[in-house]
Amino acid sequence: FPSPRNADIAPEMGFAEMEMLTTSQTPTHAHKHTRNNSARAVPLSGHVGFDSMPDQLVNKSVNHGFCFNILCVGETGLGKSTLMDTLFNTKFEGEPTQHNQPGVTLKSNTYELQESNVRLKLTVVNTVGFGDQINKEDSYKSIVEFIDAQFEAYLQEELKIKRTLHSYHDTRIHACLYFIAPTGHSLKSLDLVTMKKLDSKVNIIPIIAKSDAISKSELAKFKIKITSELVSNGVQIYQFPTDDESVAEINSTMNSHLPFAVVGSTEEVKIGNKMVKARQYPWGTVQVENENHCDFVKLREMLIRVNMEDLREQTHTRHYELYRRCKLEEMGFKDTDPDSKPFSLQETYEAKRNEFMGELQKKEEEMRQMFVQRVKEKESELKEAEKELHEKFDRLKKLHQDEKKKLEEKKKSLDDELNTFKQKKTAAELLQNQAQQAGGSTTLKRDKERKK
Repeated sequence: FPSPRNADIAPEMGFAEMEMLTTSQTPTHAHKHTRNNSARAVPLSGHVGFDSMPDQLVNKSVNHGFCFNILCVGETGLGKSTLMDTLFNTKFEGEPTQHNQPGVTLKSNTYELQESNVRLKLTVVNTVGFGDQINKEDSYKSIVEFIDAQFEAYLQEELKIKRTLHSYHDTRIHACLYFIAPTGHSLKSLDLVTMKKLDSKVNIIPIIAKSDAISKSELAKFKIKITSELVSNGVQIYQFPTDDESVAEINSTMNSHLPFAVVGSTEEVKIGNKMVKARQYPWGTVQVENENHCDFVKLREMLIRVNMEDLREQTHTRHYELYRRCKLEEMGFKDTDPDSKPFSLQETYEAKRNEFMGELQKKEEEMRQMFVQRVKEKESELKEAEKELHEKFDRLKKLHQDEKKKLEEKKKSLDDELNTFKQKKTAAELLQNQAQQAGGSTTLKRDKERKK
């Protein structure tokens, strides 16, 4: 195997070779001893063979495969998808995204890649609609929520009784490529706010997208301006590690080149006798892999070929551990008691359980008291309502009796009037009959007198 993390790694070296960087050279007889199935006697001063452990780890890791997750943050039209295709030298299939959403949405796509005998499960997360809104105040929130959701999913898997972390698809974001528009002036407020919110949750690598849009002198000034603004605003971007002697020199040099000015293209143009990835313009050709034209090679070297494993390690040991610690502290777990003595998980659980049971009993008692109080209030309300109903019934009953009495008196008065009327009618009829009889006798008397 090659020597670990050589600073002079050839540009043709891919992420398959990068995974071999933790190995060490093993003598030939070590391979003979460790791979020989026949029994043998080893003298006390002989070679045992445990120096093949790195080889065993490499073989196991290669068989299991690797995963790497990249978050691309940037405004629409900065070439995020094109740069991903260029970085991994493939065409990632995906449906075109619609930019008519009211907010920022994150779209995740996972691809299975293989280079030599190394398999890589690559997840690319795009921020659809970032910077498209008029009010960009909450643009970063959906990104932060997505990153926290991946941490939470991994934490829940860790806290399970029966864990399957060996086969668990780790979706935690290992690297955040932040695309900066090539304005040549300064960072936008949206960029500063977003990077400040993300720097404690993910490894941020700022890159100037479509850097062929500004001149070389403007680009140098723009890099200095971006770096000073990041420092003055307290934004912590990912620094390539310099603690490993084999890569300390190249990483230290590359740290001074941040942010990288990149150009992405999947089109191949014939330059001389070979085909190269480039962008053609009326005034000339920009070669993607020419370090005099852009920093694409530096980005690929640092992101994939040298520091991919460090990005994964930083995500787990720094960002995820910070999230995990804060989350467990919120849940009440702690390592020491108030006297700074070790506090086991069982003791924490028991203390938390007792506290919970006490709160539960307290709430239960409060609910019981509240229930009794409400029952009493309800009984009082019902008694008041019953009393009002009785009073209303008595009023209505009395009113009914009064009305009945009035009606009876009125009826009696009407009966009396009717009797009086009948008597008057009878008397009138009698008088009328008498008058008729008297009239008849008078008429007869007159007739008789005439005849006489």
